[in-house]
Amino acid sequence: MAPPAGLLAPTTAATAGSRRLVCRPRPAAGPVGLDADNANEWWGRVTDTIKHRFIEVNGVRLHVAEQGEGPLVLLLHGFPESWYSWRHQFEPLARAGFRVVAPDQRGYARSEQPADPSAYSLLHLVGDVVGLVHALGEEQAVVVGHDWGAPVAWTSALLRPDVVRAVAGLSVPPVLPGGMAPPSVTRRLYGDGFYQLYFQRPGVADAELAQDPASSFRRILFSGSGDNPNVERPRPWTIPEGLSLLDTVPEPKELPGWLTEEDVQAFAEDYAGHGEHAFTGPLNWYRNIERNQELLAPFRGRGIEVPALYVYGDRDMVTSMAGMDQLIAGLDRVAPKLHRSVRLPGCGHWTQQERPAEVNAALVDFLTQLPGSV
Repeated sequence: MAPPAGLLAPTTAATAGSRRLVCRPRPAAGPVGLDADNANEWWGRVTDTIKHRFIEVNGVRLHVAEQGEGPLVLLLHGFPESWYSWRHQFEPLARAGFRVVAPDQRGYARSEQPADPSAYSLLHLVGDVVGLVHALGEEQAVVVGHDWGAPVAWTSALLRPDVVRAVAGLSVPPVLPGGMAPPSVTRRLYGDGFYQLYFQRPGVADAELAQDPASSFRRILFSGSGDNPNVERPRPWTIPEGLSLLDTVPEPKELPGWLTEEDVQAFAEDYAGHGEHAFTGPLNWYRNIERNQELLAPFRGRGIEVPALYVYGDRDMVTSMAGMDQLIAGLDRVAPKLHRSVRLPGCGHWTQQERPAEVNAALVDFLTQLPGSV
């Protein structure tokens, strides 16, 4: 099988011979009905000096947000999120002397959704990272990822250390190769109701989450946070037989201090353009977990060669999964150039949103000590 365009040689809108993937109709540039010319004006009310545009990479039109000048730092969000997850990181990193760019990754929010579920493998996502770096006029970048963005960041560093000069992962440590444990393992450990397996059921979670996106965001963001009083200690997310996904994450009576209703609406509006398919692209990432294991099997045993940083909360459900304690404790064996591992007491899954000051301090400390940084 040939690698996705961009893994070896980036393909952008300006590249001769590039071709578009079959994608669902593009979402509006701003809230539904807002034309592209006014997109920056609308987003500016939320994000002030952050600029927005669209870049075609590997046949997929990606929305990107950017601020600052200097060495490039790519911020990769997770599920179910968007560029907006990094709203607290733009200004501090830009002020520290970096060019900060956060895309809506393929299938998410204001970026296009390839219609073929197989177009969401880790090789495609690494290809997007490489293609985006070059489309931005750069040869290298530091890549920072949270949740699903972390496996993309770690795998980009694994496969393309010539492009990824350093890497940071928030929440998810480097589970190599493949990014996540294969379904056969998670089914044995947690049963058929494990959330990653539930998400792989065609159309099921898609319809549940898209019925009321704002409510879905409130429920999921609160339930996974360190502020959820209903969880004495984090545990893997499972959906018992006979219940729906949202039955397991009730609507919060009030939002935690780090999340406002304006934030919830910003996420919901970012997703609105895809209508009933709002969550289908993001869920297609989960539908490639087993395939990722197959595609990346040749890299088993290889580690991260570039400088690395890991930041996590001790109330994050990810860290409660089998084997995570040992992986985190032995991280320097996977990433010999590990700068440090930062544990945030009381922090849940949404690391950079829940604890922006600590995350920003860790990132700036890491970035400014890299060769070639300001």
